[in-house]
Amino acid sequence: FDLAFKVETHNHPSALEPFGGANTGVGGVVRDILGVSARPIAVTDVLCFGPQNVDFDVLPPGVLHPRRIADGVIAGIEDYGNKLGLPTVSGAILYDEGYLATPLVYCGCLGLLPRGSHVRDPQPGDRIVVIGGRTGRDGLRGATFSSATLAHDTGDVAGTVVQIGNPITEKQVLEAVIEARDQGLYHAITDCGAGGLSSAVGEMGAELGAEVELTQVALKYAGLRPWEIWLSEAQERMVLAVPPENLPALQAICDRHGVLLCDVGAFTDTRRLVVRYAGQVVADLDMAFLHHGLPRRRLRAVWTPPELTEPDLPPIDPAEALLQLLAHPTIASKEDVVRRYDHEVRGGTVVKPLVGIASDGPSDAVVLCPLVPNLQSPISSTQSQRGIALSLGIHPLLGRIDPYAMAWAAVDEAVRNAVAVGADPEHIALLDNFCWGNPEDPQQLGGLVRAAMGCYDAARAFDLPFISGKDSLNNEYVAPDGARHPVPGTLLISAVGIVPDIRRCVTMDAKAPGNRLYVVGITRRELGGSYYLHVLSPKSEVRGPEFRGIPPTPPEEGPAIARALHTAMREGLVRACHDLSEGGLGVAAAEMAIAGRLGLHIDLRALPRTPDVDRDDIALFAESLSRYLVEVAPEDVAAFEAHFADLPIARIGTVTADGRLTVVGLTGREIVRLPVERLWESWRYGYSGQ
Repeated sequence: FDLAFKVETHNHPSALEPFGGANTGVGGVVRDILGVSARPIAVTDVLCFGPQNVDFDVLPPGVLHPRRIADGVIAGIEDYGNKLGLPTVSGAILYDEGYLATPLVYCGCLGLLPRGSHVRDPQPGDRIVVIGGRTGRDGLRGATFSSATLAHDTGDVAGTVVQIGNPITEKQVLEAVIEARDQGLYHAITDCGAGGLSSAVGEMGAELGAEVELTQVALKYAGLRPWEIWLSEAQERMVLAVPPENLPALQAICDRHGVLLCDVGAFTDTRRLVVRYAGQVVADLDMAFLHHGLPRRRLRAVWTPPELTEPDLPPIDPAEALLQLLAHPTIASKEDVVRRYDHEVRGGTVVKPLVGIASDGPSDAVVLCPLVPNLQSPISSTQSQRGIALSLGIHPLLGRIDPYAMAWAAVDEAVRNAVAVGADPEHIALLDNFCWGNPEDPQQLGGLVRAAMGCYDAARAFDLPFISGKDSLNNEYVAPDGARHPVPGTLLISAVGIVPDIRRCVTMDAKAPGNRLYVVGITRRELGGSYYLHVLSPKSEVRGPEFRGIPPTPPEEGPAIARALHTAMREGLVRACHDLSEGGLGVAAAEMAIAGRLGLHIDLRALPRTPDVDRDDIALFAESLSRYLVEVAPEDVAAFEAHFADLPIARIGTVTADGRLTVVGLTGREIVRLPVERLWESWRYGYSGQ
């Protein structure tokens, strides 16, 4: 079997009409997976919103309140995935002032298909068949709108750009496509997305030619002009190249599933695209000109490295800092959102988005097992134990300092999260999704190029391929006075990995008192872009446009640590594992304790660190890369440590039964002593003071 994985963005539509924008974002990425003949099996979503408590009187003109946007987007994702019968299993929600006018909505989908079942060979004479929804004006100019900037009056003039989704229709189309695939009824297939029929037919017939009769396209209502039919991005439509002799069989499948089928033309050998309306030619273009006639653009990119200095932070109580970090909206519990999505449908979710004794701990990644033995398709017992891990990495705060560091950190985190649940680091693939401002601005483009360089270098270091990706540019808000406000350059790295044996999966919740705690990886004096600076900087007045501070540097030992940890997991030596990301060791330890409802005792003096890590807060909250907090049973300690003979690792503590998180600082003084219940309250309901 092959895996298909794609992540799309639906930012501008979600800013105008949050429910519809996110709803059709899910529908569109599901069709991307159908477009490679795969059955969709899981959905992911990553959302970036403005602060939810912002005052209405400070909202920019024409901008919806972030609460309105968040409520609509979450409802739209819930509506489409749940009705479609797909589990929404993985994601994240980030909150930042930079997303106030330009929210970001990343929608992903994972699919599975028998190897060799996807055909991509349209032939002259094949019929051009459109199946699924009818065509209307909704979504018209959607592709060009997504490349425009948002302004204070955009909502008044862009009434048709947001599509209208129907997940029930998409479910019917899904089943019809899979059945047609299994019977070999088509030579090629693609989704009808951006650009509508113009892109779908134009791309599929690029090496051939095509003739289309627009009056054969089923419409939602009368009155559409030819160009509107051709360019509409109405939802739930797929385009297939079907040999004429296979049309009756395809029609029978569509009738059985209640799917509309329209034969709108044929592929030719003329290398021309000819479009007619009631027999009259309305477009006649040479395919070579259509695909290769546009001159390549040359843009100027400029990157000016910021002046980085270590901020002079005043002393602060580490316990208070930890509670504030746990309450930060980006770090705090997302259970109220996760529970709205069905992550159990299809019955293949092995490691769930919420884990632990109360099923409320934040899992590093999810694991799916899509193949189980059955009488119709016997699968060996070995193969049936294989799973798929889905993870992500995203660090927009680092992008304010250096997009290169942001990209490296995102790749590193996506790999860490997948490895933490049992994925083999030798069998992980990556996706990149860039959301950026205006690429014609040399500074904006310079940051984008810098991020792409980071992706390249990180992927080479881990020896992992990028299999897909997408960019969403011109994410800017133009104020009435003409001032431009670009979104913070935001890179999402998604990862899909193979779990060799789902029986060896690991979750992040603390398991049993007496088990030993290890930190694998080196902590460095790196606070730049950290949530510690982000949360505390308004009080300490160190916050600037780059938050100052030194960003995390790529550790050479990262890939070796991942491989060693995975080997230990396959031998059953790891009881729990949690990656160190937002909030560093302090937040990771608190989350592990919360999920397991157990105490942890940690001694920072044992922490693997560089000599300049000489403060408790740096040791506890730095966000250095390639680090894991690992729980090991006493009887497995020797075997576990043997896997890390030449790598940075240290036993830093123990799981306890006292229900407290206790941290001993670098001077031997106890700096944190908090009940797990207190940690949970801050993480679940917000910080209310010590």
